[in-house]
Amino acid sequence: QAQLVESGGGLVQPGGSLRLSCVTSGFTFLGFNMRWYRQAPGKEREFVASITSAGGSRHYIDSVKGRFTISRDNVKNAAYLQMDSLKPEDTAVYYCNAHRSSSTDEYDYWGQGTQVTVSS
Repeated sequence: QAQLVESGGGLVQPGGSLRLSCVTSGFTFLGFNMRWYRQAPGKEREFVASITSAGGSRHYIDSVKGRFTISRDNVKNAAYLQMDSLKPEDTAVYYCNAHRSSSTDEYDYWGQGTQVTVSS
């Protein structure tokens, strides 16, 4: 059974930093692309960042480019999101996602989320 457990959220002042972790188990981590999403109150869940299975390609939404960095450790079966220069509009529940698709099947696994609050 696939499990993703996020941690590292909390309350931080504008301009501060947080590092989110997503520790996984129950599936072949190396075979999955990893993504971070977020959902702010009253808004739909949105894509934040992704990294391919071998870590060779990363993508970000425009609003976090230059401030957030996604990474992964294929030995520890974990993904990370380093968030710097945080802004109040980054406040949301952040979710880790593992995704794999092929011509015949598709897999999506989700964590339970971790709250990030940016406020003075």
